[in-house]
Amino acid sequence: MSNSVTDPKSKKESKEKVTLIEFDDNHLLAQLVGEHDKHLARIEQGLGVSVTPRGNKMAITGSSEMRLIAMQVMEDLYKRLEAGFDVTEGEVDAAMRMAKDLPAADGTRSSVAATGSMIVTKRRRITPRSTNQSYYVKSLHTHELVFGLGPAGTGKTYLAVANAVAMLIENKVDRIILARPAVEAGEKLGFLPGDMRDKIDPYLRPLYDALYDMLPAEEVVTRLENGEIEVAALAFMRGRTLSNAAIILDEAQNTTPVQMKMLLTRMGENSSMAVTGDLSQVDLPLGVPSGLKEAVRILKGVKGVDIIDFGEADVVRHPLVTRIVRAYGEHDREKKLNLEIQAKKKNGND
Repeated sequence: MSNSVTDPKSKKESKEKVTLIEFDDNHLLAQLVGEHDKHLARIEQGLGVSVTPRGNKMAITGSSEMRLIAMQVMEDLYKRLEAGFDVTEGEVDAAMRMAKDLPAADGTRSSVAATGSMIVTKRRRITPRSTNQSYYVKSLHTHELVFGLGPAGTGKTYLAVANAVAMLIENKVDRIILARPAVEAGEKLGFLPGDMRDKIDPYLRPLYDALYDMLPAEEVVTRLENGEIEVAALAFMRGRTLSNAAIILDEAQNTTPVQMKMLLTRMGENSSMAVTGDLSQVDLPLGVPSGLKEAVRILKGVKGVDIIDFGEADVVRHPLVTRIVRAYGEHDREKKLNLEIQAKKKNGND
């Protein structure tokens, strides 16, 4: 474990104090620092601090707030290494993201070192990489129906699939049902050749990708063939009762209200459902309301239902994706504001 003190002998004490953190295991400390100090450099750049190794200690220079956050980041990463898990650039970014968040109402704070929200599959051990992801995973464990709302790259579908796979491995459910509405995302694909599976597979490819990330390829194929894992277009859910199953509806913003109600009422005994979607990316025909938007409004506050809202800060893909999502968000907000101003002017003229 690490210890931290403030160095009173710093020459910069009048401007910037130095916080020293001491670590017990030099081998783990080397992994924390990273090859060619790449993890330290990432922390310095991300938090605007300077981190200097001093034997088995780290000296952190910067503002009081950033020193505290940097200390929390390094302690979280060190605890992760102590628990036997790797530290990658993704975990470094996640630790910084979580350390910047305020503690929850009960005083707890999300951490990449926390194992309570870890999802274990045969190919990966997955830990949340943002505070909202941590809430989401805990919600998937405790609620029968969870809505994950937000932009691409926030882990909504990936974590839901991971949780479903873990439940299947642990024999908590007999099967996984992965569904998506077959709606074109702004393109006109035209006639698709082949049988029904050939026609819908392009829409379901992201779900297959997640499965192959969680399980060995041959096991995915076997479980698909024996029906333990089913990937299907939403239309094929009608008239069924899905018992002892982990059900995931992806791209739910592209369901109609009728489709959404149909799927939600398919839940049978010992089943749970995750519904994911981005309400800013609706591809339904003009004038057709989103079933996801309606369901969230109707079911808010219903016992057994939880709604997790992801934002731009939860995007955990390439850093450029975060900036792209933020830029589009600002554009949409500006567009909405302009429309409101125009509406007020029109009403004033009337």
